[in-house]
Amino acid sequence: MNPFDSLGLRHDGRTLWVLDQTQLPDAEVWLDGSDPSAMIAMIKRLAVRGAPLIGVAAAASLATFAQRGASAGEYAAACGVLRAARPTAVNLMWAMDRMKGATDPVAEAQAIFEEDVRLCEGMARHGAELIQDGEGLLTHCNTGGLATAGIGTALGVIRRAHEQGKRIHVYADETRPLLQGGRLTAWELKKLGIPATLITDSMAALLLRDGKVQRVLVGSDRVAANGDFANKVGTYGLAVQARHHGVPFHPVAPFSTVDLACPNGAAIPIEERDQAEVRGYGTLRWAPTDTPTWNPSFDVTPVELVTSLVLDRGVFNAAELLSGALSQRLP
Repeated sequence: MNPFDSLGLRHDGRTLWVLDQTQLPDAEVWLDGSDPSAMIAMIKRLAVRGAPLIGVAAAASLATFAQRGASAGEYAAACGVLRAARPTAVNLMWAMDRMKGATDPVAEAQAIFEEDVRLCEGMARHGAELIQDGEGLLTHCNTGGLATAGIGTALGVIRRAHEQGKRIHVYADETRPLLQGGRLTAWELKKLGIPATLITDSMAALLLRDGKVQRVLVGSDRVAANGDFANKVGTYGLAVQARHHGVPFHPVAPFSTVDLACPNGAAIPIEERDQAEVRGYGTLRWAPTDTPTWNPSFDVTPVELVTSLVLDRGVFNAAELLSGALSQRLP
């Protein structure tokens, strides 16, 4: 592959390198993701995460595998196992389906990477137009350069608004149970020099009540044909709170996250992760080891709670989504 470089993914022409997001913000450690079996393990333990980046990383790993001489059978098997590594984020399936049918896997993976960069620019352009000077913005989980090959989805929109000189302030949910907001979004915001405050998830309603937030921007792991969408668990609660307080609520996603074969949110599979993630983090545990837990990684927000969906191709309000605009406007 041609060399490329993004915040969380690099290729030097021979080896694919992945920034281990489980070690942020304390250490920036790059791991070899050239072998699909290594990439599968990284995806499952969230060393690489974010719906768009998972698809790009899996494609780059598969292309490197082919470049190193994998047989047709080995390539097909790896493609199938990668596709099943995480069930909710549709970008992974979308990328693997493209790689499965590619006559030139290296060129296809390169195209997927470059396309994601362009999609991020489209989302940023359309989304930044919504943000007004002086707004307080609330976001959830991580949606920046660590979640994509480009500048991000929701955080890319925020970054572009900041670059335009709009005097914004970001409130970042820490995002239980794996703290992607605290570990990753806060790290990115600091790097970008964007004024920000970290909060626990349970503080968001108070910010909304007190008028400190004028807009909520979140990412998405799968958008159904009717506009329902799945995102990191906790997003649905934010949507309910935003509606109650009259605050605009916007999911931000590339077209590769839209699943037109999925009619509505009820059809989106929700991944459930290890119960230990709820009892503690890393070596720190705050609950008894045998405490039963429930750990859905995502929840589904109904389109009725969406002010507008920001795509790389434009902005769609709830009425347009309910009238089938995605099916009419996307390939």
